[in-house]
Amino acid sequence: MSITIRNTYGTPHNVSDTNPTHVTSCDRYRLPLVGTILPGSAGYEDMVEMLKDDGHDTRPDGYGLIFLESEEFSATYFGSIEQIEQYKRDNADGTATFDPQQGVMYAQWPHGKGWDEFLPRVFWNVAARGAIADGVGLVTAFAHTEVPGAEVIVYEFEGKWLADKPPVQMVTYHCTACHQDTFYDGGHVHENTGPQSRRWAARQARQHILSAHRHGVGNQNSACRPNDGEMLRVVNEVARQMHGTTGNVLPDTEDAYCATKGPCSLIRELRAGVRPPVYRA
Repeated sequence: MSITIRNTYGTPHNVSDTNPTHVTSCDRYRLPLVGTILPGSAGYEDMVEMLKDDGHDTRPDGYGLIFLESEEFSATYFGSIEQIEQYKRDNADGTATFDPQQGVMYAQWPHGKGWDEFLPRVFWNVAARGAIADGVGLVTAFAHTEVPGAEVIVYEFEGKWLADKPPVQMVTYHCTACHQDTFYDGGHVHENTGPQSRRWAARQARQHILSAHRHGVGNQNSACRPNDGEMLRVVNEVARQMHGTTGNVLPDTEDAYCATKGPCSLIRELRAGVRPPVYRA
């Protein structure tokens, strides 16, 4: 089944010919980290193991590194230390480019022994670039293929796994057609540790759209299933009986509830450039 997933916010990405949820590359990247690793440094042998496996461990003096990321993809460049030092000098005004043909490029950022200590947490939204705060803001969004005007939005935010736990940086997606809260849909909220977290959240957003396209909205086999306020009406009815009142304690539609207490309330604040309160605090 053919489907084109269109961006409504963020950078368009290239996808697999057979799987529109699998991003393969991007035309524009940020270069948030530039550095070097040297023989004898802590974890060096483990860090260059990937190069040894591929026959690319050809620089006994060490490597210059450039880490690239987009909203849904990331890559790591290994080059000479001299090239990277020259790039850093040339990039004093933020306009330098580098020649990737001089080294070797790997998809995604490495992880594991050595790398996990070397790489800091990097957010897409960064206060130094004008964001509301580090790790707080929209990442990307896609047009819903079945519901005109609806979107599936990927966003970084501050939230709590449990009310008595400290807040952490998180990333997830939200569909404005069904308004499901991914906190209650296991595996769809991720701790926001770097490009891979955001890539996975965006992939799940794409999968949500693909499911709606294949099965329709509201179908039991579809990931996009509006609840039509069923649980809200139950809660309101119970509350009225308990308190002997006639009014509702909660909005009685999913979109109204979401706009005041759910993900839509966070997204509205993010779009306005206002830091929202910690979710589920």
